[in-house]
Amino acid sequence: MIRHLVLFKLNEGVHRDDPRVAAGEAAFRALGGQIEELRHWELGWNVSERPIAYDFAINSAVDDEAALKRYLEHPAHQAGVALWREFATWVVADYPF
Repeated sequence: MIRHLVLFKLNEGVHRDDPRVAAGEAAFRALGGQIEELRHWELGWNVSERPIAYDFAINSAVDDEAALKRYLEHPAHQAGVALWREFATWVVADYPF
């Protein structure tokens, strides 16, 4: 199994109540039911106020690197990424477990 972690940081001046953020969150929430490669799918807003904290996280899992590639290339995933690209940056970690 491969764990796929993504941490998002909203761009300066962008807040959670921004309609773009709501659309991006909705697009990512829907992925769990749309992409068959996903074996685990959870996401949510960070509750930490620490200055080094990111704002939003995705914790997911797929069977192997081939499944990860299919997930990343899936049109629904790409559409969600395009939305988030407008208002956030992110970091990713993919590791076997």
